[in-house]
This record gives sequence, C-alpha cells and structure tokens, in this order.
Amino acid sequence: MTISLDDQEQRWLDGADGAAMQLAMRLVLAAAEVSDATSFVPIEMAHINSCHYSGRLSLDFAEFLLAEGATLAVPTHTNASLISCTSPHVRPEASTPDEVAGARRVMEIYEQLGCSTMWTCAPYQQPEGRPAFGTHVVGSESNAVGFTNSVLGARTNKYGDLLDISAAMVGRVPLAGLHTDEGRRASHVFDVGDLTAAEIADPNLPHLLGVVLGRTVGSGIGVIDGLASASEDELKAIAAGAAAAGGVDMFHVVGITPEAPTLDAALHGAPAAQHTTVTSTHLREAGAMLTTAAAGDESLSAVCLGTPHFSIDEFVETVDRLDGRQVADGVTVMITTSRAVAAELSLRGLADTLAAAGVQVVLDTCTYYPPHPTGLDGLTMTNSAKWAYYGQGMLGVPIAFASLEHCLESAIAGRRLQ
Repeated sequence: MTISLDDQEQRWLDGADGAAMQLAMRLVLAAAEVSDATSFVPIEMAHINSCHYSGRLSLDFAEFLLAEGATLAVPTHTNASLISCTSPHVRPEASTPDEVAGARRVMEIYEQLGCSTMWTCAPYQQPEGRPAFGTHVVGSESNAVGFTNSVLGARTNKYGDLLDISAAMVGRVPLAGLHTDEGRRASHVFDVGDLTAAEIADPNLPHLLGVVLGRTVGSGIGVIDGLASASEDELKAIAAGAAAAGGVDMFHVVGITPEAPTLDAALHGAPAAQHTTVTSTHLREAGAMLTTAAAGDESLSAVCLGTPHFSIDEFVETVDRLDGRQVADGVTVMITTSRAVAAELSLRGLADTLAAAGVQVVLDTCTYYPPHPTGLDGLTMTNSAKWAYYGQGMLGVPIAFASLEHCLESAIAGRRLQ
C-alpha cells in the first residue's frame, strides 16, 4: 500500500459504515495504487457518468449503492442519460424496452442517492456545476473534464464509471495527474499564426482545432498559440473535439485560458517537446475525417445539434438564423440541452419559437449514441466534431459535418446544400 489511511478511511475500508462505502474506498484506494499516489486530496464536487445506463452492470451497481445506504460527501451532478424524460419518442420504450426501463431506473436511483439531477454533459453552463479555479473535483464526461481543467482551471483527472461515484462518496481522490502542478504542463505547441483571417473566422475552426489537437497529442497536453480570442462555446468545441479524437483532458490557449497568460507559463518554463504549425491542410483533413457522406449526396434525414449540450447563446444564434422560417417536411432537427438552459429558453419565449420552426429541443440525453434515435435513418448533418466523430461508428448513418448556418439552411431547404 502506497498511502497511509486516516481513521475514517480505514473505517470505510474495514466496512464499518457498510458495504457500499467499503467498496467505494477500495476502488479509490486501487486508483491511488495504480497512479503511484502517496496521498489523497479532498474534492469540492463531482460530475458523474455512472448514472448513464450502459448495461446491466450500471443498474446492478446503482441498486447495490441504494440498498447498502451509500451517502455522498460532496455535491454530485449527473451526466446526460441514455433517455429523455421529456421526449420519450426519441428512444421509444417499445423499441428497446430493456435499455429504456434500465435507464429510467438508474435515473431514479441516483436522484434518490441525493445527486443534483442536471442530466447534462455541460455542467459548467450552470453555476452549481462550475467549480472555482484551483479546486479539486471529479469529472467523468470527456468534454466536461477538458473544459473544467482548461477553461475553469479547476483540477480533475477523467474518472470512469463506478470510480467517479465512489470518489464522490468518500470525498477524495488520489493526488496524481492533473491534480498536480507538474501534471498540467503543456508539452506540445500548436501555432495557428499562419492561418488566414478567413480560416480564423470560420465557425468550424474550434471543432477542427480540437480534432487536430486530439489526433496529434493523444492524451497529452497541448497549447494553442496565436488565437486572439475565443468564446466559452468555442472553447467547449475545442474541448469536445480534442477529447473525442484523442482523449485530451486538458489544453491551454495562450492569453485566453487561465493557466496560460503566456506561452512560457503554459510550458512551465521548459522547452516544448513538439511543435506543430497548424495549416489549411490540417483543417481540411480534420473536416474530411468528420464527413462520411458522399460529396454529391443531397439527401437529408436529420440535423443533430447540441453535442456538447447547447448553451443559451447558441440557441439565440439558432433562432436568429432561422429568422421565422420552418424546417422542411421530412427532416428531423434535434438540439440537445440541459434542463437549466431549457428553462431559460422558456423564460425568453424561445422554446415556442423553436417548436413553431419544427425544431425539437431534447433534454437529458444526447443523440449520437444507440439505441438509434427516432428520425435518424439517413444522412445526418451536425456542426459538432464530437457528434460527427462518434456518430459515424455508433449509429452507422452517413454524416456531414458543417457550420451551424449550413446545417440550418439545409434543414430549411430539405436537402443537404453543397
């Protein structure tokens, strides 16, 4: 054993507080041993994916926690579910009864355990899911881990199912990896200074940069140099694309993200191990990888937006671009988001505007994973690198990656515009 346990940790490990707390402590301790950590660090909050039904194991584990009196040590928020409680037609129970019933039960259990039922992959879009700079937390969803580390400056490794809820129960994690100062140093510089003004202004750029970053560094840490500005939604897109394409849990953007006021600061004063000058070719190759539909195919089944979940600003842009027009008959347009953002939509009167345009706002879930969502039976367009990257393998439909404007104009026209 590499860690000395305090009295409470030993009590949990001995089973004095029940089998659930004992197993949680065993899992967190095993993670410490694997990572060669010599101490634990307390956490302030957790965002967990164990609440996502991925088969019988996830349900059995949740039932075990509930039956054995598991308790949470910190505020714990839920990632997106397999199903939407407000839009059951997206994944009808009649089509996949075991999955839908299992997901519904898992959702019930985690609510009974005391989790904050956000059911969103973008918890940072609401105050309680936005940890302060420098605090230690537990993250599980890939884009949220990247955003939390990179944009908020809070600290988390990526914690897998079962380990994430276990850490939330004991309120601590191994002091290793991205929880440490040295673990957050960038080693690879991505210079975008040679891109044209048009390429920098392209709304697809953040998604494509994420893919370039992920495919180049894998699970390493890169620093982007040469961007004059980036909104939170653009940084969200980088985080999602980089995590999907390469497993990136943290990146820096010089002058924008909090731990990179300068390039030297992101590198912790050390020379970069690698340097990439991002070119037009990099961006074209990333875009081509995200599109599997034939170049001349104008058929259009669906448009899927909101991966990660749409922000209120993205909805406002969508309404502005729709400009009172309607989606063509036969085209399914779904935008996934959180309950909190949906409530804001209603307060602003935008929910009715979107419904009148034929846009479905879907809560609690995402649309790129199976069971196959209703309406996605052919060519699907998306403005999300993450959706495009995963959807082609998980759903097996032709995919066209494009800007939000291109996706909406195609939906209104009823065909994929070239």
